[in-house]
Amino acid sequence: MASREKRKRLPGIFLVRLAYLILFLAVAGILAASGLRPPGRSFAQTAERAEKLAPFVPTPMAVVEKMLEIAEVKSGDVVYDLGSGDGRIVIAAARRYGVRAVGFEIDPELVRLSRENARRAGVSHLVEFRQEDILKADLSQATVVTLYLFPEANRLLRPILWRQLKPGARIVSNDFDMDDWQADKVEAVQDPAEGLFYTLYLWRMDSRPTISPQGSNPG
Repeated sequence: MASREKRKRLPGIFLVRLAYLILFLAVAGILAASGLRPPGRSFAQTAERAEKLAPFVPTPMAVVEKMLEIAEVKSGDVVYDLGSGDGRIVIAAARRYGVRAVGFEIDPELVRLSRENARRAGVSHLVEFRQEDILKADLSQATVVTLYLFPEANRLLRPILWRQLKPGARIVSNDFDMDDWQADKVEAVQDPAEGLFYTLYLWRMDSRPTISPQGSNPG
């Protein structure tokens, strides 16, 4: 039953994300044609984020907790969330595990919201939110990386993660894999609030000999 529900859900979430993207590009096109730009951020920066990465779709908290659990977050880890939205994964990592966590988000309004959410949660001393393009960020200090991005964004990140992450680091992606990077673990989790199933993928950088930066098996 779970696997059947999961299969039904996966095309749905992708279509929802695609609808967000189409709507954004349509509105952005109208604004550009009229000489206006979205307030609070540069048009080019926002368009690049929407095209390459993903619109902001909050991860249910039950899924957030499972992502951190699958990553086996422990004392001493440093969690990086790429495309951190309202900061919920970063804040959850700090609150539950007491670890340092950093969120990367290109939308300045979401960065401000994340900082306020962290203040309210009492974890401002453990977390940091950076308004930064994740494709240009320094990820080398991360021991755990969490993702909820479009498949194309995951593919763009593969060589970056390969080069920068150290052996022992873990990557967890919600809903989308990395093509032929074979996951060390795949697990379905249900959001009790909506009854929907999400698929989580785990990669361990200890498995580096079995994958290559671009995803194909090394010769």
